[in-house]
Amino acid sequence: MEKNSMSNKIKTYMMFAGPAMFFFFAVVIIPFIYGVYLTFTNWDGISEKKELTGITNYIAVFQDRGFWSALLLTLSYVAISTILVQVIAFLLAYLLTSGLKGQNFFRAGFFTPNLIGGIVLGFIWKFVFSKAFTAFGEMISVPLFESSWLSDPIKAFFALILVTVWQYSGYMMLIYVAGFVGVPKDLMEAASIDGCTDTQRTRHIVIPLMAQSFSICTFLTLTRCFMVYDLNVSLTGGEPYGSTIMAALHVYQKAFKSKQYGLGQAEALVLFAVVAVVAVTQYYLSRKKEVEA
Repeated sequence: MEKNSMSNKIKTYMMFAGPAMFFFFAVVIIPFIYGVYLTFTNWDGISEKKELTGITNYIAVFQDRGFWSALLLTLSYVAISTILVQVIAFLLAYLLTSGLKGQNFFRAGFFTPNLIGGIVLGFIWKFVFSKAFTAFGEMISVPLFESSWLSDPIKAFFALILVTVWQYSGYMMLIYVAGFVGVPKDLMEAASIDGCTDTQRTRHIVIPLMAQSFSICTFLTLTRCFMVYDLNVSLTGGEPYGSTIMAALHVYQKAFKSKQYGLGQAEALVLFAVVAVVAVTQYYLSRKKEVEA
């Protein structure tokens, strides 16, 4: 009986979870393992020969100044974007759960940019920065907008941040909205009866109870920003003068343009390790704060 019961459980599991497991291994696990193997070869991405070179590619990664420069730029981009996304998304969620007239319409409107693909989004904003902003700047004589942001290294970097914040804030806003809705109303009413102001209620009741929302939004924003590629390609292409090349774009150029696939794959693995360490550390610290709250 026990064997038949176990057999039935296995059959049921494979019937429902089997296809998902197959595609997960086929699309994620096997390519990852194969990619790790390629980091120990000198494959150029085209030839059939793959000669093993040991840890040569990993040594080359630490000697590649371009990669570390791109990674440092990515860290700056991630830090600024993550902070701005959380602040704006939280404020939008606070505003759109306060009983504002037409708040459901505004929620849908703010979420819409997240539905646009990164490539399309980049080309749209490329037109905005190159044509719309410059025409507007010339009309009102504002030096900040008289020339395209994409032609200046510093402005191009902040253009990437601006578009990222515009795209992700609406998505994170919905998570914060769920957090606001999940705060017990009787607790808020009790605080009001005790004489708490809106600011005090938000600081001492709402924010601690929304710790999980902060953890989720920060984790999602961090991982998305670290792996930014499509927006980087379509909006700036790494220009001007290669000043906006993020880590993922550098890896792509190294593997497919420079025909150093083994080295590019090694850099991709290092990038993966950095993202994993940062994301896991952030999640651990956030969960710790949730318990304390």
